[in-house]
Amino acid sequence: MKRWLGKAETTLGNHSDRLNAINIFPVADGDTGTNLYLTVRAAARALQDVATDTSALPQLPAGGQPFAVPAPDPAQHDVGALLARAGQAAIEQARGNSGTLFAVFLCAVAEPLAGHPRMSSPLLAAALNRAQLRAWSALSDPVPGTMLSVMEAAARAVAAVDAEHGGDDSNHTLGLALDAAVEAALGAVVHTEDQLEALHAAKVVDAGGVGMLLILDCLRSAVLGEELQEALLDGLHGYDVQDPHIHADMPRDEGVEVMCTISLSPLDAATMRQRLDEIGESVIMSQVGKDADAEGAYRWRVHVHVPDAAPAVALIRSLGEPTETSISDLAVPRDPAEAAVPGAAGSTDPDGHVR
Repeated sequence: MKRWLGKAETTLGNHSDRLNAINIFPVADGDTGTNLYLTVRAAARALQDVATDTSALPQLPAGGQPFAVPAPDPAQHDVGALLARAGQAAIEQARGNSGTLFAVFLCAVAEPLAGHPRMSSPLLAAALNRAQLRAWSALSDPVPGTMLSVMEAAARAVAAVDAEHGGDDSNHTLGLALDAAVEAALGAVVHTEDQLEALHAAKVVDAGGVGMLLILDCLRSAVLGEELQEALLDGLHGYDVQDPHIHADMPRDEGVEVMCTISLSPLDAATMRQRLDEIGESVIMSQVGKDADAEGAYRWRVHVHVPDAAPAVALIRSLGEPTETSISDLAVPRDPAEAAVPGAAGSTDPDGHVR
């Protein structure tokens, strides 16, 4: 799992410029590659200090005198605990629509794997199914033809393999399931061009969908010990190094993206979602976990596109005290060189928030 996220970080870094170039939905802001890269990087780096084999544990000094040995990290032999840690970091540092949806995906993947020391086809089927359901439900207005469709296709393909093999948990069946997941994800990416009018008109596939395909192929590569399938991207419309930055020719999108983390009761969370839907678009709300300091409250990661930040921030603050707030203009970056630089997403507003 550490190898998966590390490989995904490297791969998305290498492909971020091409993903940015074809990013025209839901807004043509050319940052899907950068947002996915930064979010996956946060997940991968959250695991850097987790030991993954017993050789990393302290040894008795010469002479055999015992000394205090720190308690083993529970994530060391627990796939779910490991990915939950990565998902927590991803959701708290998520960037944009695509990054937020990947973070939701990763947190949900971790849940069925809790307590298990290895992946299997039945566990992968349960994990991907929960992840795609959670991602669809996180959005107020989910749209087919995006990375949601890619997640769903992969989950259905793995479920079919698991059913065909009667829940067999062998490594062989896991390999078949991973092959099926990537093949189905590729088919879903190709289909995105026909599912969204904006993509069809521009003759490109969905950037977030391609990013999710790359992430799934990294999972296959890490688990099976095989190379990435470079030919996967051959022929995808718009995804060619000779193509220009398509998003730069699209109409400029006005408004801002507001993101934050906030502690809310379930009722207040439902209220916030409804009111954000009234003033904005691309509303994503997902639980980060329980709030240890407030009984019955949960921490939520909130994402919305609005014409102006002030009403959205005022609404959020009327229901709680947000943290990790970021406000980014949707109309930037337009310069492809700027879009390709991870972290070049904006400046800081007078309150110290990232802009």
